[in-house]
Amino acid sequence: MDLQSASMLQSIHGRISNMGPLAPPLVVVGATLMCIWLAHYFLKKINHRRRLQAVLPPGSMGLPLLGETLEFFARSPSMDLLPFFKRRMERFGPIFKTNLVGKDLIVSLDPDINHYVLQQEEKAFHIWFPESFMRLLGEENIAKVYGSLHKNTRNMIRRVFGPENLRLVLLHDMQGAVEKTLSSWHDSGSVELKPALSSMIFGIAAKWMIGHEASVLSGDLWKNFDAFNQGLLSFPLYIPGTAFYRCMQGRNNVMKTLKQVLDERRKKAETPERMDFIDVIVSELNKENPALSENLALNVLFLMIFASFETTSSGLTAALKFLSDNPRALQELEEEHQQIRARRADPNTGVTWEEYKSMKFTSHESNTRCQHKRLYYSRGMDIDDLSSSSSFQSYQI
Repeated sequence: MDLQSASMLQSIHGRISNMGPLAPPLVVVGATLMCIWLAHYFLKKINHRRRLQAVLPPGSMGLPLLGETLEFFARSPSMDLLPFFKRRMERFGPIFKTNLVGKDLIVSLDPDINHYVLQQEEKAFHIWFPESFMRLLGEENIAKVYGSLHKNTRNMIRRVFGPENLRLVLLHDMQGAVEKTLSSWHDSGSVELKPALSSMIFGIAAKWMIGHEASVLSGDLWKNFDAFNQGLLSFPLYIPGTAFYRCMQGRNNVMKTLKQVLDERRKKAETPERMDFIDVIVSELNKENPALSENLALNVLFLMIFASFETTSSGLTAALKFLSDNPRALQELEEEHQQIRARRADPNTGVTWEEYKSMKFTSHESNTRCQHKRLYYSRGMDIDDLSSSSSFQSYQI
């Protein structure tokens, strides 16, 4: 034994000796209590799983404590279904059980089941996210909002993104952004589609959310939102250098920026003719009895910006990939657009609302791709939070 180890043992022995005759009993009692707690925890988990085993879908709960978390968080560059889901779908079918981030879950890859779950939200099913994901969404967020507060929040969103604004202004802004982006791609040898579409849609979304400040802040905002997006499905380890840490830092930086914009906007007395979403928030917060708090409003603003560019760019990327793999569908889409241009007095005028509504094939393909992505993508349901009347095909929970 070296001198350092001997000195450490002597120091520990001295501290125990100083505790007097009570030291050995205290150590034994502490160790015994820890063993009892661990035994109780594992027995509870085992009994819970055995009780549910007869009624749960097939699957695997993985390792103790970790479950199948490590494999789930493994990165995959494919646009296809994650390998984690694909392997289990081949082995167990579209509905299977697993354990992720310390939670026993049922995962559904069945579009019909997912559609039913979405329809029964807040009835047979309650929305649930892992604790690490809730940290990313914030303490007060729209995922925790129910009833009248949820309705008021939706009405606020409609004031900016309702059919009237979509018809009069948003369609024109979208076309301008698309033309500018396509022009910038003209001399590029290749384009990484998903990031390019995300950046384009982010510019539009930020403009409609925070107005003229978006043009000044868009660079830093996009950088921080991108850091948030990159770490969204990373292992929840909050240590500098990890993707989850960068994700949290990106979110915190965005929230600070949005708070500054909100504070500056609240100092202005006049109401603008064309309101963006932050104007709607200011209008609500200035009421005598506002329907939502400032923290919730900022979290809604954050998630609206993120959801608008992330989900839309993913849907567009999937649609364009589908068209590149299906020449007949691409030809039919081109013919529909050429017919619209042929009916114009000036072929170079912008798209009108009537023309947009007449794009039957374009609308059908876009909706089909987005709906397929939304419904086919997995739905994770916490076993402990499921209603006793919930059922999945032949599985009764």
